[in-house]
Amino acid sequence: MTRTDNDTWNLASSVGITATGVAVGRAIASRAERPLIDDRFAEPLVRAVGLDLFTRLASGEVSTEDFGDEAPMDMARMADNMAARTRFFDDFFIDAGAAGIRQVVILASGLDSRAYRLDWPAGTVVYEIDQPEVIAFKTRVLAEQGAEPTADRRTVSIDLRDDWPAALRAAGFDPALPTAWSAEGLLGYLPPEAQDRLLDTVTTLSAPGSRIATESIPSLGADVEKQARERMRESTERMRGYGLDIDMATLLYFGDRNESGAYLADHGWQVDGHPVEALFAEYGLPPLNDGESPGFGELSYVSAVREGGR
Repeated sequence: MTRTDNDTWNLASSVGITATGVAVGRAIASRAERPLIDDRFAEPLVRAVGLDLFTRLASGEVSTEDFGDEAPMDMARMADNMAARTRFFDDFFIDAGAAGIRQVVILASGLDSRAYRLDWPAGTVVYEIDQPEVIAFKTRVLAEQGAEPTADRRTVSIDLRDDWPAALRAAGFDPALPTAWSAEGLLGYLPPEAQDRLLDTVTTLSAPGSRIATESIPSLGADVEKQARERMRESTERMRGYGLDIDMATLLYFGDRNESGAYLADHGWQVDGHPVEALFAEYGLPPLNDGESPGFGELSYVSAVREGGR
């Protein structure tokens, strides 16, 4: 389903299904022989969504190898990517806590369970922002699992296209305090101008010493974009054969956009880039192959610290 300005979704449709797919990747990665991450909540959350293929993958009933060349997507590599990405953001929050930051905001939190599984320093407040249905679903399922937050978890049930800063303040957020922000797996689902507005808003709300982690998505050239769209179409057809109707090419926003790291640097942040290939090597994951995912090798994750001034 092609994106529109006022579209809505749940965790089994449209953009929401990508959050469930990410949780599948985290569940698979958590079962690795030497796992980089430990997300014990990913599998029960996926199971509760109720998509059969995703449930079987997350639970280990079937493995990525069982599909061979007929896999509906490159699930083994997806799990590797989720392991690297999750570890990067986990470490980001751990480092922020060690630096004394006690206010955290997770933008588009989806099925992120960090408020329950990370060892947060005493006094940490974690704000989760997402659509009301997504927040309610995760809260209910984790409560049924007997899970308890390891920080002061405060939910902000609102679409990021609405006045989320006002809702965040109403939940107790203090812009005078340094904050650790994450925008994980989010920017590609925003139009370029919405990405800039989001980063501008985060900057406005960030006291000196605040931190942010996000991805840096390069603008794809015409040839690479064409290859990426073709790979997505092939994956879509395979997934339909397994009962999943998700067309990534209609969910992502292509075209020219500001590179997030450079944009943040131009707006008062000290930025460090972490190319995905370097993270794979650092974490001992198999290297990326040329052409396995057009444009993916150019992806970086960035972490940044807000410099003095507002």
